Amino acid sequence: MATNDQSAPETTVSVAEDGNNSPKDGYDKKCIFCKIVNKEMGTELLHSDEEISCFRDIKPGAPHHYLVVPSKHVGNCKSLGKDHIPLVERMVEMGKEILQKNNITDLEDVRFGFHWPPFCSVSHLHLHVLAPVSQMGFISRQFYRLNSYWFITAEQLIQRLNSLG
Repeated sequence: MATNDQSAPETTVSVAEDGNNSPKDGYDKKCIFCKIVNKEMGTELLHSDEEISCFRDIKPGAPHHYLVVPSKHVGNCKSLGKDHIPLVERMVEMGKEILQKNNITDLEDVRFGFHWPPFCSVSHLHLHVLAPVSQMGFISRQFYRLNSYWFITAEQLIQRLNSLG
């Protein structure tokens, strides 16, 4: 298991530099995804509303690779509670809508999931939407592998959140 030392891969950042996962105003000025959602980066938003936003992944692991994020800053998977289940479900629904708009109809060949801390490149909650999984390369298959220590499906995350007291 990787640590957060300098020799670890770049995907092991788990919290913002100031340690604040949920700024009160819903915006973390150091967070790249907050900057994208607030149109400070020039990244094309495929969808944006008060609750969630969607854009293409800068390093696609599949022919269609999108990120769905809360429009306000929310920390990583480990910072979520049972009350976040509707948000995660809405993120998955948005992922499905984006795929359908891009003529991806075989939802059996799709992966929806999150990197599990400390294996997060950005500490802003983000759902990876990958399709078709059958066309992913070897490295991507490892990076977004099911039942691993570093990647959890949306369904698994919802199950974990449901089990919280």
